[in-house]
Amino acid sequence: MEIIEKFLKYYVHMLVMVRPVKLRFVRKLPSVCYIKPKGIPVSALEEVILKVEELEAIRLKDYEGLSQEQCAKKMKISRGTFQRIISSAKKKIADALVNGKAIRIEGGYYKMVGPMGKGFRRRAGGPPNVCVCPVCGNRQQKIPGVPCSQMKCKKCGSLMVRGD
Repeated sequence: MEIIEKFLKYYVHMLVMVRPVKLRFVRKLPSVCYIKPKGIPVSALEEVILKVEELEAIRLKDYEGLSQEQCAKKMKISRGTFQRIISSAKKKIADALVNGKAIRIEGGYYKMVGPMGKGFRRRAGGPPNVCVCPVCGNRQQKIPGVPCSQMKCKKCGSLMVRGD
């Protein structure tokens, strides 16, 4: 009994000691939040959830061709953290491509920043104000402060994606 109590105290202590996750700085939100294989209905697909900061890591490293150190500096994280993020992203993308799964881009621990590293400010011509259901095509007005990926379709109850 004494051993169990010691273990429980240690376990609770470890839960309390968890460090908070440091926000990753993201400069560009995805223009498309849902990618699926052609010819397969959404209802028949498994999904892979790619976090926004994972997409940002792919964008910086593979699309813009920056070094790992430069990417980590832009995202204001350590190189080790950047390596874990990009490895996770590449594994998820490979799983989706090899196994024919859809990719949903949403969530994560990130903060939008402008080109100079300051807080994100919305400009004219920013993200669209419409959310679209990938299942039934229903379009709904976006609620300010709530991502489309967290809104449910009023017709069929599926999660929405950002519209054009």
